[in-house]
Amino acid sequence: MRVMAQMAMVMNLDKCIGCHTCSVTCKQAWTNRPGTEYVWFNNVETRPGQGYPRTYEDQERWRGGWVRDRRGRLRLRDGGRLSKLLRIFANPKMPSIDDYYEPWTYDYENLTSAPLGDQMPVAPPRSLIGGEPMKISWSANWDDDLGGSPEIVPGDPVLAKVSEQVRLEFEQTFMFFLPRICEHCLNPSCMASCPSGAIYKRSEDGIVLVDQDRCRGWRMCVSGCPYKKMYFNHKTGKAEKCTLCYPRIEVGLPTVCSETCVGRLRYLGLVLYDVDRVLEAASVENDADLYEAQKGVLLDPHDPEVVAGARAEGISDEWIEAAQRSPIYALIHTYRVALPLHPEYRTMPMVWYIPPLSPIVDAVARDGHDGEELGNLFGALEALRIPIEYLAGLFTAGDTAVVEDVLRRLAAMRSYMRDINLGRETQPHIPESVGLTEEEMYDMYRLLALAKYDERYVIPTAYAAGAIPGAEEPGCSLSFEGGPGMYESGPFGEASGGPVAVAVETFHALQHRQTSDGMAANADRPSRVNLLNWDGRGTPPGIFPGDGDRR
Repeated sequence: MRVMAQMAMVMNLDKCIGCHTCSVTCKQAWTNRPGTEYVWFNNVETRPGQGYPRTYEDQERWRGGWVRDRRGRLRLRDGGRLSKLLRIFANPKMPSIDDYYEPWTYDYENLTSAPLGDQMPVAPPRSLIGGEPMKISWSANWDDDLGGSPEIVPGDPVLAKVSEQVRLEFEQTFMFFLPRICEHCLNPSCMASCPSGAIYKRSEDGIVLVDQDRCRGWRMCVSGCPYKKMYFNHKTGKAEKCTLCYPRIEVGLPTVCSETCVGRLRYLGLVLYDVDRVLEAASVENDADLYEAQKGVLLDPHDPEVVAGARAEGISDEWIEAAQRSPIYALIHTYRVALPLHPEYRTMPMVWYIPPLSPIVDAVARDGHDGEELGNLFGALEALRIPIEYLAGLFTAGDTAVVEDVLRRLAAMRSYMRDINLGRETQPHIPESVGLTEEEMYDMYRLLALAKYDERYVIPTAYAAGAIPGAEEPGCSLSFEGGPGMYESGPFGEASGGPVAVAVETFHALQHRQTSDGMAANADRPSRVNLLNWDGRGTPPGIFPGDGDRR
């Protein structure tokens, strides 16, 4: 057993309202520069729908992820080295700009510069790529809230596997929202597809990143990723992807999409896993067994043997404690309500989802029955407006029994908590019916419904309590031509060089450095005092008048 740590995320789809705040804040933070106009590291899809890019889940077309050959070995669906070499300069298995969308802006100048006429001037759309006038026909959120569903829904690859005939009347159709980011997989096919070895998985926390210096723009990673969360910057000629906001993670802050989520549906935490079992779990014969196999790779952080193995691999006690408090392990293993997205791709994704249950109570109550009575809830699961078969196609490779077990636990939690909220005696048989104790069920309710900030985000910092005297800042790997960069003085703001504005993510790092000898405000090289967390030490001469200067 070789223990490693992995930052992971769980999203509770019951809470997603489709506001796209996460998408907009991520866009503003990471992809608001030339060459990334069409790039959405985070996007929220309406399901059923074709997704972004269109029909990305159709691997017969896009050939992403892994497949198991007759000998039981994993092979890239897109082909091996020879196949990639033959088409290295022209890769046809990749979405075009039409499958994403051609980004546009509006010719606002026409509103003020148009000649006098009888008609009100307008701001026609223009392409952000070529600058020519264009007709808008698709975008990342074109099917938002089932807009245009008669045209869009039949193209959903998951729905095509579930049902031969779909009722498209708007009042009878079903929908829910699915936020998506990079899965930061344990077995990333994008990394295996890269000919130049530019994609790497950080050993300390499992975040998958792209080395911009090594990337040669072959775009094989775009084909290899089955979730199509690898993007090509047509200005820099480099591949880019979600970084899980690692500059924030390193100082103990959640990702931007998590921080700004209106529904508070995202959970971030550390999990420990056995790296020696990843290949075995990803290579199981039946797709329906992949969920249990992947769950088995995650280790119990309270197990003394696991703790000893983690320490042997250099994982600190602080990180082990964070793994023990992690909401991720609890939701996956203890409460067993979180599921991976498309495990059949065999990439071992590390962003999991709690399937939606929202419509069930209202649907039962409309018929005049008690909407939160356990028997009524269990009986209504098979009649959900969101078919279990569709959810199974997304999260369990078609195994409806696993999805039904998850929905039963969520329904049992609602029924059990009603008695507590009404001041009545609890019914122990409710949690027992789904394999949980009363304490576990109440803890699950606290985590899913009432969890505080530090319970939803358990992120160990990557920095020691004291800075090393005389240590210099490392360079920022994002500071390439046309890239997002950070600050000219270094990735941590004011105390890292010349005077710059203080960003939110600098707070924790600066809090330690203001009190250290080597990089505080009273260091040999001049810098400003950060008054947001200044503790009275490290005061540059002259900032305050002396006793003799007072009048």
